[in-house]
Amino acid sequence: MARSRAGRYHRRAMSVRNLDKLFKPTSVALIGATDRAGAVGAVVLRNLRRAGLKASLSLVNPHRRELDGLPVHPDVASLPEAPDLAVIATPPASVPGLIAELGARGTKAAVVITAGFGELGARGAALQQQMLAAARPHLLRLMGPNCVGVMVPGIGLDASFSHIAPLPGDLAFVSQSGAMITAVLDWAVPRRIGFSHVVSLGDMADVDFGDMLDYLAGDAGTRAVLLYIEGVTEARKFMSAARAAARSKPLLAVKAGRFAEGARAAHSHTGALAGSDAVYDAAFRRAGMLRVDTMAELFEAVETLALTRPQQGDRLAILTNGGGPGVLATDALIALGGRLAELGPETLAKLDAVLPATWSRGNPVDIIGDAPGRRYAGALGILLADPGLDAVLVLNAPTALARPSEAARAVIDTLAAVPAGSLVGRNVLTSWLGERIAAPARRRFAEARIATYETPDAAVRGFMHRVQYRRNQELLLETPPARTEDFTPDIAAARRAIAPAPGAAPAWLDAEQVAAVLAAYGIPLPQSRIVGDADAAAAAAGALGFPVALKIRSPDIAHKSDVGGVALNLGNPERVRAEAAAMRARLAAAQPQARLEGFLVQEMVQRPGAIELIVGVLDDAVFGPVVMFGQGGVAVELLRDTTLELPPLNAALARAQIARTRVSRLLQGFRNLPAADLAGVAAVLVRVGQLAADHPEICDLDINPLLADAGGVVAVDARIRVAPAAQPGAARLAILPYPREFESRETLRDGTRLQLRPVRPEDEPALQDLARHMNPDDLRLRFFTPMKALPHALAARLSQIDYDREMALVARRDGDGTALGVARFSSDPDRLRAEFAVALRSDWKGRGLGFLLMTRIIDIARRRGIGEIIGDVLHENVPMLKLAQSLGFRLAGHPGDPELVRVVKPLA
Repeated sequence: MARSRAGRYHRRAMSVRNLDKLFKPTSVALIGATDRAGAVGAVVLRNLRRAGLKASLSLVNPHRRELDGLPVHPDVASLPEAPDLAVIATPPASVPGLIAELGARGTKAAVVITAGFGELGARGAALQQQMLAAARPHLLRLMGPNCVGVMVPGIGLDASFSHIAPLPGDLAFVSQSGAMITAVLDWAVPRRIGFSHVVSLGDMADVDFGDMLDYLAGDAGTRAVLLYIEGVTEARKFMSAARAAARSKPLLAVKAGRFAEGARAAHSHTGALAGSDAVYDAAFRRAGMLRVDTMAELFEAVETLALTRPQQGDRLAILTNGGGPGVLATDALIALGGRLAELGPETLAKLDAVLPATWSRGNPVDIIGDAPGRRYAGALGILLADPGLDAVLVLNAPTALARPSEAARAVIDTLAAVPAGSLVGRNVLTSWLGERIAAPARRRFAEARIATYETPDAAVRGFMHRVQYRRNQELLLETPPARTEDFTPDIAAARRAIAPAPGAAPAWLDAEQVAAVLAAYGIPLPQSRIVGDADAAAAAAGALGFPVALKIRSPDIAHKSDVGGVALNLGNPERVRAEAAAMRARLAAAQPQARLEGFLVQEMVQRPGAIELIVGVLDDAVFGPVVMFGQGGVAVELLRDTTLELPPLNAALARAQIARTRVSRLLQGFRNLPAADLAGVAAVLVRVGQLAADHPEICDLDINPLLADAGGVVAVDARIRVAPAAQPGAARLAILPYPREFESRETLRDGTRLQLRPVRPEDEPALQDLARHMNPDDLRLRFFTPMKALPHALAARLSQIDYDREMALVARRDGDGTALGVARFSSDPDRLRAEFAVALRSDWKGRGLGFLLMTRIIDIARRRGIGEIIGDVLHENVPMLKLAQSLGFRLAGHPGDPELVRVVKPLA
């Protein structure tokens, strides 16, 4: 078996190509160096010199011969060597020419600090395009323009005009805003918080957030990544990079522009309820990132990530010398979804032995206002010995009876004496209230690298950052339930219904078309008839059976109830005729210009106690289609109980989306009403997501209300707006959906019939079963380590595929669906190279299954435009080496491990 080192080459292509020259240069040239006071070139030169740059430094300025003891060259051509990295601080008109010269000499990266490009209108945008055109032939990577610069403290690189240098550390900070860069550094340095990378992206002409996440995910010196985001470009690259990086380290983002004036116009309920900021929320959550809302919270998050360790759960103990701060911390904890730890009887007994009789005898542990340091130490030591808690928050309010600095010293000494192993998965956080009297204690905590916050609620937020990160990771690893049905939509029928939409302008489908589209995707609908006048409406009602609902049909009316265009529970033909006439009159009075194209007569859905829901789709300008769910009905905008998710969805994602709403509690049953059909609601969400993915013409969809009760779900009313697709098929989706085109039926040479299809998240149990039927030696050859079974985390990762960068095919036997083998590849972001792996049940080796799987996976890689496919194979794995040779792979020595053979097959 060949082994795939998941992610190793995943980050080695254009999105990260030559970024090592940007962040690990062996030579640097500053273009525009000067000593003129106040000039950017002077500040950058000072920073490069004072940071202790380990690389060689060259300077360029046609008007100087020497600066700060260094020779200065008149132009790029006169440099003694081609620099790995050029830092440019010259007027914008000069930049495209400089990039062309540097590229021609062999430079592979440049930081363009200069402003005056895309942010200054058409002329600046044209200059930016010239700069990019000059860089592209040479694969020269550009940071900026209009940026503060790049800092890598570990190698002494400070190519910036920041007023303060970062300390070395293991946090990376990537920001579109230069002001945020300098503000964070000004805050971090006194707290002794260090960084592996500080990157100002500026206008992101080339290097963007996706590139940085791909690079930093593979950087062993970076423990967590902080992002300040004003906007994302290339949503799919961003989502792929973020999802991959979030599996290995915390990603934390603050997103500015939450209430942008240019928000999308609300053409429907869904559009009105889901602004672009809510879509970013959905994207960050789906990627496994943490989002914070303010500068203060970002600083708190920096402190939390720098000074705490990964945390197991959400049970918090609060240790305080004052009841008020303890209550405030408890309120903040419950509001944010955390839990107070329940102290065990043994812990309570131990606390009784060391605390005054008046202590709180519960959590929060109030040790009374006169608590000296030894009382803090005794209580903290006992709490840390309790296995029923995940973190301790230590609070101190200043009093005249005890010194805050003494209590801080006691906490520090107690933690220093605790065996390191007993704190695995747990944290201690502190908040010393006050300012002047608390400042020395906070300094001591910072020096001891213990997280400290100015207020109890800020400390609780820090604790919950760790909790939410763990929750996000668990969601990334959650296995959806096994499919009870393998629903296949009638895509052709839906396409026929969508096709007649007239003209190029967006248009609402009529009721008959909407019904056809939803029926094609198995979304339950009541029976209905479309009629032209009142008499026909009465006749249709009689055919359907009373009572009925009557609705107007008008392409000019978005919400029918707003103009009295909906009547319910009509029990006889006379009422139907009368309501039809009244509707016509009301419409003429309210909107005389509106066209009335007849009526929709619908069987009246009799579902007393059913919950009204809304399910919708909007087309976001950045992330493409987004699925909305929430509480529906005519007051939907007032209730504002909705949440968003990026398609495609599976059952687990749909259920998580439902659980984020308040209406989910109603769906679980209340008073004498049983729980609603949650599986049915989730199925509608999954199918609506698939509908949006399959039909790029859909730009808005509302199902409101979707009624749900114990008997199932039914879409009572729905609207769909379509327009010519700006991008074909799945191109507009931020996450590539399941690729049905790679499904096939195959027959082995012994006649065994198989289904080959891409792996889905719910295949995790099948992959674990496959591993159980591999002997220990085959498992070792596949994973390069002794293994008896696939652990959940690994099995989840192998079954949750980013179809844009990876592919995995599972071979399942016809009849019982047993998984017999899997072949997969993982490509770099620019598809230059992919690494493959294959695994078979031990009792199915030698039947041609491995050859079949590898042939298909190679074909998919070729169709994807991947340049070459490689694998690493142990020398002893002779069958795999022979298979590789039979498939046209070239065998070579491994560059870093003599026990391995690298097999390579060019595809281009």
